[in-house]
Amino acid sequence: MLWNKARRSDNVNDTREGKDARTLTGKKLGAGLAAAALTGVALYSSYNTAPQTPASEVSISQEIAPVDDPQLKFIESILGDTEDTWKQVFASTGQHYPAPTLTLFSDGIASGCGFASASSGPFYCPANQNIYMDPAFFEQMAERFSVVGDFAQAYILAHEVGHHVQIALGMSAPFESALSARQPVTGDSGLEVRAELQADCLAGVWAHHAQQRHAWLEPGDIDEALNAASVLGDDALQRARNQTVRPETFSHGTSQQRSAWFSAGFDSGRVEACDTFNAAQL
Repeated sequence: MLWNKARRSDNVNDTREGKDARTLTGKKLGAGLAAAALTGVALYSSYNTAPQTPASEVSISQEIAPVDDPQLKFIESILGDTEDTWKQVFASTGQHYPAPTLTLFSDGIASGCGFASASSGPFYCPANQNIYMDPAFFEQMAERFSVVGDFAQAYILAHEVGHHVQIALGMSAPFESALSARQPVTGDSGLEVRAELQADCLAGVWAHHAQQRHAWLEPGDIDEALNAASVLGDDALQRARNQTVRPETFSHGTSQQRSAWFSAGFDSGRVEACDTFNAAQL
């Protein structure tokens, strides 16, 4: 993947450099917001873990990132390209794209949706329109599940941006409504699975448009993304943990579903192809 072709985003808040991890896009996040997020706001992640502790109850470990950080440049480039893609897509229907902030952390952070660690995996917090990620997560995925390659990492990041997009466009309204009403959302074909598969599809839509602009994909890149989607399927993760596969507990969809919906977005390049909530079969 020739990711250096992309514009680097200015919307990356790297708290590894010693910045106040509660200061995001110029706003302070109080403990009340974090607590409210934990009880009433969905957490969207590529992985099936989530922040666990309110922001006011944790301490934050910070490290100094290298001045010349290739991984940071990569993340800024992928985020920048998602911004450019979705700005164009939104503008095509007369809408404004409100770009999210990506907050990088090391070890742990008090996020707008509670405490997160590297093991939480990247996630989107709608309470403050922030994506949170410890870049060490990519190393964990490589070591534990053989998820390797820059386009696999780009897919994971684009999936989280997809959650931001689906909320901005009102595409995940059925899921949001069910959460507000405290209705069940988990399980195979449940609303949470549909929301996650929609984010996979939107990641594919981004990849389609990015490839059209840059012609930056190299042999094997799409396979990297499809492998990541497959490895992160609920059934695959349960088997990896030596657990019985229990569809009633699914939150993200099966390996086949995640790969198929990413492909649906990539092949079509159309947001309309990502209507998982009205799909008769996932």
